[in-house]
Amino acid sequence: MLKTTHYGNVTRFDLARTLLGRGRYWTTAYLVDGLLIDSGCAFTAPELLRALQDTSLTGIVNTHSHEDHIGANGPLQRQRDGLEVLAHPLALPVLADPRRAQPLHPYRRLMWGWPEPSQGKPLTDGEVLETRHYRLQVLYTPGHSPDHICLYEPDQGWLFTGDLFVGGRDRALRAGYDIWSIIASLKRIASLPASMLFPGSARVRDNPATELSAKITYLEELGERVLELHQQGLSVQEIVRALCGGPMLIEFITLGHFSRRRLILSYLGMNQ
Repeated sequence: MLKTTHYGNVTRFDLARTLLGRGRYWTTAYLVDGLLIDSGCAFTAPELLRALQDTSLTGIVNTHSHEDHIGANGPLQRQRDGLEVLAHPLALPVLADPRRAQPLHPYRRLMWGWPEPSQGKPLTDGEVLETRHYRLQVLYTPGHSPDHICLYEPDQGWLFTGDLFVGGRDRALRAGYDIWSIIASLKRIASLPASMLFPGSARVRDNPATELSAKITYLEELGERVLELHQQGLSVQEIVRALCGGPMLIEFITLGHFSRRRLILSYLGMNQ
């Protein structure tokens, strides 16, 4: 399933596998002046290729190497000889061999599928990508993944955040995420004078400073409380019950891979 929305000169593609007639677990790609930012999952790659068939692409940038952001890389490279895929250096082994470098839990295979391999080139923190009309600065923002980047267009105030910021008050986290690095990365992008925030899923935000600040405050205060209770001798499960509310459906769907417990463990430096 694919939905297209235009925000001035930015085109947004919302992408999801269709299950039981509905799109499930949406992800987002953006087209800016011929540059594609992320490419959805493997299941939606054919739809994205059709949507882009009359578009001249100059390249692809992946905000990170999770399977729901790199799914059309390989098909687009096969279709368009010489098309460059750019990503953080840590992402490149995953792009080259997704099945070996990034094994997927059953729910991830069901929702997003295995991406085809693609050949990527490395981006460095602070590097500037120039399109015909815009200049996008690369910002290294680890936490959601070790290879995560954001992109910022200073003249327009556009901030493309991948999955670093999608809004909401987190009560759960996936295995491998680093909550303290997420907070540090959020602080980095919150310092930018952004006028519009384009997330890797969820709604686009106008003048996002207030929401970014609120997210940082919430996560920091939750972390302080986690550490306080841990120092008082409470177990991880006791902290979960005290701070994270009742069970969540996603915990059952992911067999605990994405859970309240993982969030608390991350605050304690044990989320592997």
